[in-house]
Amino acid sequence: MSTVTASISAATSGIPSSLTNPASSITATTAKEAGERFLKLLVTQLQNQDPMNPVDNAQMTSQMAQISTVSGIEKLNVTVEGLNSQFVQMQALQGASLVGKDVILKGDKLSLVDGKAVGAFELDAPADRVKVEVLSAAGQLVDTLVLGAKASGRQDFEWPAGAGRSDAAGMRFRVTASSGSTALTATPLMRDRVDAVNTSGKSLTLELERSGHVAYSEISALD
Repeated sequence: MSTVTASISAATSGIPSSLTNPASSITATTAKEAGERFLKLLVTQLQNQDPMNPVDNAQMTSQMAQISTVSGIEKLNVTVEGLNSQFVQMQALQGASLVGKDVILKGDKLSLVDGKAVGAFELDAPADRVKVEVLSAAGQLVDTLVLGAKASGRQDFEWPAGAGRSDAAGMRFRVTASSGSTALTATPLMRDRVDAVNTSGKSLTLELERSGHVAYSEISALD
């Protein structure tokens, strides 16, 4: 047995000990290199095994299953990377069609549309009382709109006093809503215009006129 052990040691010199467990070696080298070295180790083991005490069949089957798993993981990673690249390209094509158009996203800035000062919000449940407060750029209260009862979902509103005011686009608003004595969540929404599309990295980013760089996933609606 000492002769067999010496032969194996000589033949496998330079092979990392982590290769005796292929599943853990993938973090230190590529699956291809791990597979080649593992097969070399396995062949050497078979060539130098004791004929009176050969390698157990179950153990060999387990080792072959492990190397097959490592190879499969490497192929799966390559496939996923390819799909991700194609997905980003598809997003870029979709994003390019948005340039020059308006989108809706979370934000509390009023917008000027056809000379009208408008905003929007989203309710998570029906409300019997909704109030919108218009604020100056400095945060001071300018006006209050009592909108009454509103259904759940997106709701648009117009600030009549802001019609024709060039500074209305710099103003903000806040929304409070309730149902009975229960306060409800009201998420403010704003309009913004897409100036450009950025496809650098692994995600799609829109460059908006007022909000700057915003992830495509943050856009809630097109308008």
